[in-house]
Amino acid sequence: MKIVAIIQARMSSTRLPEKVLADIGGRPMLYRVVERVRLTPAIAEVIVATSTDASDEPIALYCKKQGFSCFRGDLSDVLARYYHAARAYRADVIVRITADCPLHDPAVIQKVVRAFDPQKHDYVSNVLPPTYPDGLDTEVFSFATLERMHTEAVLPSEREHVTFYITNHPECFRIHNVPYTEDLHTYRWVVDRPQDLVFAQAVYSHFGEKSFGMEDILALLREQPELCKLNEGIQRNEGHAAALQADHEYRSHSN
Repeated sequence: MKIVAIIQARMSSTRLPEKVLADIGGRPMLYRVVERVRLTPAIAEVIVATSTDASDEPIALYCKKQGFSCFRGDLSDVLARYYHAARAYRADVIVRITADCPLHDPAVIQKVVRAFDPQKHDYVSNVLPPTYPDGLDTEVFSFATLERMHTEAVLPSEREHVTFYITNHPECFRIHNVPYTEDLHTYRWVVDRPQDLVFAQAVYSHFGEKSFGMEDILALLREQPELCKLNEGIQRNEGHAAALQADHEYRSHSN
């Protein structure tokens, strides 16, 4: 069973353009994400999935320079991009990661991957409901599940956000959630706005090139709680509202 992590990345982020190549501790954010995901023992291969759009040429060039595996597909239909990337790399199980999570913890990814049993589950994550800090989101699903989503999903939000079809039709899938021992979902470690980038840079400035994970960051925030104020007050998953508006317009035109 080949387990492949696919990291979606694009340069045209609306709230923080070109963030995936923004500097964090002397390295582009994409490097930080790929290297942390690579430390997950269960993952056989890590793929950066970007688009064929000219705006994403810098991502493809950077991946080539670093020796990262890179797949290019549709810019807006991210679900199709995942499907074709998974087919190209012959993935049996897909681990979905986004390129705006430079503080991801390989131990958390490993825990979610190990919870996935293809005989019992179609989809396993730590986000239904979320109890881990925002920025440690991990989703695991079989290729058969991905193929079904790709075939059946029609709403714009389902094509853009990859796994929305599962959350919209939970009765059709065998879903399992991996919770943390306490609810930490209000912690914000994702990089979606300039304030988030400042926070991530502060964390890397503290740890440098030393190995660190979720528990180390939590300890740092207990010692320096003022760091949490750098990016507080931002709504989780801001982009979902725009996606749902696109669904509304799609339905209006379909009727």
